Parts: sequence; structure tokens; C-alpha cells
Amino acid sequence: MRVSAVIPVLDEEPALAELHRRLTAVLRAVAADYEIIFVDDGSRDGSAAVLEAIAARDPRVLVVELRRNFGKTAALAAGFAHARGELIVTLDADLQDVPEEVPRLLARIEAGADLVSGRKQRRRDGWSRRLASRLFNALVSVLGGTRVRDVNCGLKALRRQVLAEIPLHGQLHRFLPVLARARGFRVEEVAVRHEPRRHGRSRYGWSRYPAGLLDLWTVLLLTRYGKRPLHFFGLFGLVLALAGGAILAYLGAGWLAGHWIGNRPLLLLGVLLVILGIQSAFFGLLGELVILSGGGRDPGYSVRRLVRGGTAARGAVARSAPAPLQPGAADHGG
Repeated sequence: MRVSAVIPVLDEEPALAELHRRLTAVLRAVAADYEIIFVDDGSRDGSAAVLEAIAARDPRVLVVELRRNFGKTAALAAGFAHARGELIVTLDADLQDVPEEVPRLLARIEAGADLVSGRKQRRRDGWSRRLASRLFNALVSVLGGTRVRDVNCGLKALRRQVLAEIPLHGQLHRFLPVLARARGFRVEEVAVRHEPRRHGRSRYGWSRYPAGLLDLWTVLLLTRYGKRPLHFFGLFGLVLALAGGAILAYLGAGWLAGHWIGNRPLLLLGVLLVILGIQSAFFGLLGELVILSGGGRDPGYSVRRLVRGGTAARGAVARSAPAPLQPGAADHGG
């Protein structure tokens, strides 16, 4: 199996037949062999019946029907677990991601990239969504250390090895380029067309960005401090402890000068900051102990290839499914 297309579906009944027709025509032209995996993430419209009819006509189609709505990350992970292709393509089911752009992403993979993410060239959404997306992407670019300017684009192509080394959980699907780059994979971005939504409604708006910011915090911890948690929690605790210590030193000097400090709220704040700082450093030490005792399965490195006896081979690609996911809130589109 050469290419696997993984498509999460949530209430997209009107778009599915056209999506299957267009994507099939594209994959037939570029892939020696392919499969299309639709993951029904608890749709409540007629999507399940439409997908079943499509699968009955096309033996290259696999429908993975989840018991309820687990969220986009979980739906993608379910599709990845059943995919057999060497190359994986993801796109949304609402036809805003243009299937005809897939060959351009696959061409960059063939040229040596490990993950190629689409960037909506002219986003066909309202101004509020465009503004929110630009602010969020700018923050991800600065904090995540990646040049990818549209992490929310659902159109991506990647090698299987990327998924073997990056388990998905929570709502981290949008941060795949950031996580892959942190592992040393070659990540590129390609400008792609973006079409206006013709059917249904979007389930992506301003309310999703607070959760995205929390996920970004998780990504920073995983990519920069995953193997040295004491540096993360210790630095945070040091700042708190120093602030609390400065407050207590100021109050102590006042007490020596004859001022009563027992009824000042600032005293409680200083003591609280010192305690929180010590606790934060303690959590970092516990994290270090967990890693040193073998609790972390990640070896901390990624092998690009092995060279033995004059031959070169890419690092072994794991065939196992990604780690089990925690159920997440629905997050489709964008």
C-alpha cells in the first residue's frame, strides 16, 4: 500500500460523495496503490449511511465508525492505526481542503520532506476566524520555533515514521508540524487553495483558541523540556521563590525598623510564593526521577538512517498503532 488518505468526518453528509469522487481521481493519478479511510467521529446526520454506500461500491475505502464523538485528534489517530500506506495524507471532509492539491504535497515528500503541511493561500472564512487564526499561528511560530504559518490547515502529508515517533493525545493534531520538527524531521509548508464552505456549518471558532493555548503549553513542555522537567518546573519555581523571598526580605527590613507586619496581606503573599516555588521545584525533581527510573519510553533521539557495509537504509518504520488516546472535545474543521 503506497498512500493512505485519512479523513475525519463529523456531520458532513452533503460533501462526502463529491469528496470521494474527486479524491479517488487524484489518488489514481499519483499513487501506485492507495486506500481512503473515512473516520466517522459520531456523526448524527446521514454521514454513516453515505459512507457505508461508498464503501460498498469502492473496495479501496475503509470506514472506521467511532462509538461517539471523541474529537479530531482521536479520529485521526483511529485512522492512522488502520492505515497501511507508506505515506499518509490527511484532509478535512468539508471540501474546504481541495483534494486536487494532494499531489503537490506528495511531491515534496518524494523530494525528501518528512511532513508537508498546507497553508491556506486565500482563506475563505469570515474576518473574525482569519484574525484569530493569524494571531494563534503567530504565537505558535514564535513559541514553537517553527516556520509553519498555518498549523490549523487540515491538509497534510507525512511519512509513517513520523506517526511512529509522535503519539497523539488530547487535541495535539494541529501541532504535528511543531512536534515533528522537534524530533528532527524535515518539515515543509506548501501554499494550497482554500474553498468556501458549501455545506453545513463550521465547528471551529474563537472558543477553541483557549484550549489551543493550553495545548501549546503542553507542546512546549514536550518539545523543549520533555527530558529535563526540572529545568521547566525548577525555573518556574525559582522565579516564584525569588519573588516571595524579595517580599519577605522587604517586610523583614521593615520589622527590624520597628514596623508591625503581622497584619499585612503582603506577608501572606510572600510566604505563598515561596511555598509554591519549592513545590514547583519538587515536581521537577519527581519528573527527573521518573525519567531516570525508566518511566519515559521515549529514548530522546530519532534515527534518520543506518549505514552498514556501504549501504544506506532509512530508519525502521514502526507498524504499530499510536498510543491510546484520551477522549477529547470535538474539534473538526479549521
